[in-house]
Amino acid sequence: MHPIDHQTVLVTGGTDGLGRALAADLAARGATVLVHGRDDERGAATLAEIRAATPAARLHWYRADLGSLDQVRGLADTVLRDHPRLHALVNNAGIGATVPGGGARQTSADGHELRFAVNYLAGYLLAELLLPALRAAAPARIVNVSSLGQEAIDFDDVMLTRNYGGVRAYCQSKLAQILHTVDLAERLADSGVTANALHPATYMPTKIVPTPMSSLDEGVRATARLVVDAGLDDVSGRFFDGVRPGRPHDQAADPDARARLRALSAALTE
Repeated sequence: MHPIDHQTVLVTGGTDGLGRALAADLAARGATVLVHGRDDERGAATLAEIRAATPAARLHWYRADLGSLDQVRGLADTVLRDHPRLHALVNNAGIGATVPGGGARQTSADGHELRFAVNYLAGYLLAELLLPALRAAAPARIVNVSSLGQEAIDFDDVMLTRNYGGVRAYCQSKLAQILHTVDLAERLADSGVTANALHPATYMPTKIVPTPMSSLDEGVRATARLVVDAGLDDVSGRFFDGVRPGRPHDQAADPDARARLRALSAALTE
């Protein structure tokens, strides 16, 4: 892998919680960090906070609402224009199991179930669109921030129009990330680009967690490890529980399920 001070890393969801702490950690290590969020004011505050701790931090701000595939495409286009070589993509942005709205099913700007759209589909599309920059920078890494909370994807009702529940939607979206991770690893074998997923820590103190159990530091350590640890250069297609190997839902090992998700994702983003 390249020395960290020669790396450019995109962190989505970089203005809150784990993403914000991870961006600060990578900047302190010397990486050029592309911080993504959906609010310019929060973005400015995040960059100011990181620069206060690391005056020499190399930071760039990118705004996009990942609930809109057009904005995901715009984000990718801008990153490719500004940074034709990208050493790591951390798909961290996401929506938790509960959001305002009384638990009612919500949809994205494109009409897709909101958690599937933001937690999975946006990261899927971003990874696909940024592959030219990742290949150009190889060795490079894709890190999908997933969860131990996983539930099998119902391919007959992926958008959960029946029997909707926020927890179910969240868990399905998190498993979709892992299926895509395994699929990417197979497709990118011998390309110099690896893909791994992780559950960073349990109930970290973020805005989507009312009762924390783990610290942000634990989550940052686990996630940063997948970005910077030279010992993981040849590791791809794996799921980690913190810093330990984890076992995802059995559907992640089903090649037919991965193929169905790949075809669906391509159709939804074409």
